[in-house]
Amino acid sequence: MIFKNSLKYQNTLIVIASYIFYGWWDWRFLFLIAFSSILDYFIAIGIHNSKSDRNKKLFLFTSLFVNLGLLGFFKYYNFFIDSFSTALTTLGFQSNVTSLNIILPVGISFYTFQTLSYSIDVYRDKLKPTPNFIAFLAYVSFFPQLVAGPIERATHLLPQFLKERRFNYNASIDGLKQALWGFFKKMVIADNCAEFANLIFNNHQDYQGWALTLGAIFFAFQIYCDFSGYSDIAIGTAKLLGFDLMTNFKYPYFSRNIGEFWRRWHISLSTWFRDYLYIPLGGSQMGTLLSIRNIFIIFIVSGLWHGANWTFVAWGALNAFYFLPSFLSKQNRKHLNTNAQLKELPAMLFTFLLVTTAWILFRAESLTEALSIYQNIIISIPDFTSMKQAGALMFYEANYTLALLTLFMIIEWHGRRNPYPIKTTFAKKPVFIRMSFYAFLISLIGIYFVAEGTPFIYFQF
Repeated sequence: MIFKNSLKYQNTLIVIASYIFYGWWDWRFLFLIAFSSILDYFIAIGIHNSKSDRNKKLFLFTSLFVNLGLLGFFKYYNFFIDSFSTALTTLGFQSNVTSLNIILPVGISFYTFQTLSYSIDVYRDKLKPTPNFIAFLAYVSFFPQLVAGPIERATHLLPQFLKERRFNYNASIDGLKQALWGFFKKMVIADNCAEFANLIFNNHQDYQGWALTLGAIFFAFQIYCDFSGYSDIAIGTAKLLGFDLMTNFKYPYFSRNIGEFWRRWHISLSTWFRDYLYIPLGGSQMGTLLSIRNIFIIFIVSGLWHGANWTFVAWGALNAFYFLPSFLSKQNRKHLNTNAQLKELPAMLFTFLLVTTAWILFRAESLTEALSIYQNIIISIPDFTSMKQAGALMFYEANYTLALLTLFMIIEWHGRRNPYPIKTTFAKKPVFIRMSFYAFLISLIGIYFVAEGTPFIYFQF
């Protein structure tokens, strides 16, 4: 490992590499991430050194106001201005409000939450502020997970920048395998599914019930393999550098109810909202009505975190409605730390149906488009033309993609007890068989590699 005898130089190299990585997209936004890092570094020290609760709260409020203010301006200014203008026009007033041509910095939602959690945890006395400025810069800007997570906590990741790191052969092999699986998910599964999801959603008026349903299924796998694929690449790359990042996905499409799905999907964000929003609001300890309010708040805010569009708000609200029955029947904590069995397939399929139905809102450009798709599905599902259209897609146009999806799901199911499915695949078989399997995955990645491939979906968030 480079600079193996100097932790300071290792961390400095990581900061330089991370800033080059981020600045490659647009160097101007390096000032933004540097500002957020410097702000929360000194805010945390101020909180720790304050003698009165009033001053501690003032420092924390400054961090929240500035960080959320920057996020709100870059991500939501035009959304709220346009919504306000539309509301005025609807009420019969003339609106002269104009939007701005604002570029959304890549990954701002991720690193903003990462710096905020540091200041909040210092305020809560969960950790002491680090005096090591370089280590803190590395924590905020760590390039494997900078632009699309996992959203790390300072209590977990920051201490890893403060202790000696040396090359670990077994961890590196593990990291390479996980990164390989991530590339396979993104380039072979997600990008192939994207081709047909985009075709159907971008021309939804030309398709009917079953074909639209197929498009929603393709998008469901696209977003899962795209996002979890990036997480696997990030976690695997971090292992090569001697770091352990949190697991972000745990086979969410094998969930048996919505509560379990949200414990397995984008775990770093779900737990962030749980710890820093849901519990401070009172969680489920405030009586039924207030608990329902808290559920809707956390899901709607989670939806809005994903994008400045009413479709994301509706997506969050729909998931809150999904969650309510299991919460009210006290089944939301069911299936903790257990893996699905084949006999539970009906429950898994029903959960997948609910999730995929909601993904239509996530993928649609507007609420009008989403409602049009829902209406078309409901009306034309029994129609023979709809079945014929979907059959043509499945057996002629998308047959290779469906075959790849089938292979993918078999591998995921077989390895669902591991952090990623190929961790122990063929572990007890001869080296030749293991290497042949890895070569097979690499060859598929090579076959489907496109220089100008589909960007990671979560880069826009």
